[in-house]
Amino acid sequence: MTTTAGRRMAWGPVALFCLLWSSAFAGAKFGLRDCPPMTLLTIRFFLAAIVLLALAAWRGQLRRPTWRELGLLAALGVLNNALYLGLSWTGMLTVSSAFTAVLISTNPLLIGVLAGPVLGERLTGRKFAGLLLGLAGVALVLRSRLGGMHEDPHGVWLVAGGLVALVGATLLYKRYPPASGLWQATGVQALAGALALLPFALLQETQQAIHWTPNLFWSLMYMVFAVSVGGYGLWFHILRRSSATAASALHFLMPPLGLLFGWLTLGEHVAAMDLLGILPIAAGIWLATRDPMNKGVSH
Repeated sequence: MTTTAGRRMAWGPVALFCLLWSSAFAGAKFGLRDCPPMTLLTIRFFLAAIVLLALAAWRGQLRRPTWRELGLLAALGVLNNALYLGLSWTGMLTVSSAFTAVLISTNPLLIGVLAGPVLGERLTGRKFAGLLLGLAGVALVLRSRLGGMHEDPHGVWLVAGGLVALVGATLLYKRYPPASGLWQATGVQALAGALALLPFALLQETQQAIHWTPNLFWSLMYMVFAVSVGGYGLWFHILRRSSATAASALHFLMPPLGLLFGWLTLGEHVAAMDLLGILPIAAGIWLATRDPMNKGVSH
C-alpha cells in the first residue's frame, strides 16, 4: 500500500544521504593532509568493517554467506570502495574536493544509458530530459573549473576512473541484489575494499609519513561513522527501494553541495558559473526522480 508516510520515509534517507555523501570529499581532503590516500582508505575500511559487522551481529543479521554471495560482495567492495575511492582520492591530491564531487556526479547519465540494456529499466522521456538537464548543469561547472585552470588533468583522469567504477558497482548491485542483510553486506564490502587496497598501501606508501594529528583522527572518525556506515548504508537502502536511474539521479545534487562544503571547510574557490549550474541540476533531479519518488514505498 502506498502512503504519505512512505513518501516521507523515502525523502528522509535521500536528504541525509546527499549531505553525508557530498561532505565526504571535503572530509577526505582534511585526512589527506596527514596521511597518503591508500593507507588512509585501508585504515578507514578496516575500521568500518569492524563497526558494520558488529552492527550486523547486534541486529542478529550476521550469517555465513554462500560462496557466490561472498564473491558478489567482494566484487562490489572492490568496485565501490577500492577502485571508486582509491582512484578518486588519489586524484584529489591534485584536484579540488569540489571538482571531484562534480565529476563523480555525472554518473546518473551513464546509469541512465546503461540501465536499459543491463537492467531492463525503461528510460522515459521525462527521466531522459532530467538526465540531460542535470548533465548540462554539471557541464557548466566542469567548464568553469577546467577553463579557469583550477584542476590538474592527471588528477581528472584518476577521478574519472573512480566514476566508472561507481557506475559498474551500481549496475552490479541492481542486477544481482545481495541476499545478506544491509549491515553485513556493507561490512563485507568494506572488508573487501580494505584487503584490495592493503597491498598498494604497503608497496607504494610505506615511505610516506603519517602524521597522527587531531585533524587526521576526526577526519577518519567522520569518514568511518558518517560516510562508510551512514552514507553507504543509506545508499544501499535507497538502491533497494528505487530504480538505478532514479537513485543515481540524486548524485546531481553533489556539485552544489560539494562546492558548498569545499568553500565552507577548505576555502576552495567558487566561481559564479559554478553557482549557475545549480539551476539545471535541480530541475534535472526533479524530472528524473519525480515518478519513483511520488509512488512512495509499497508495503
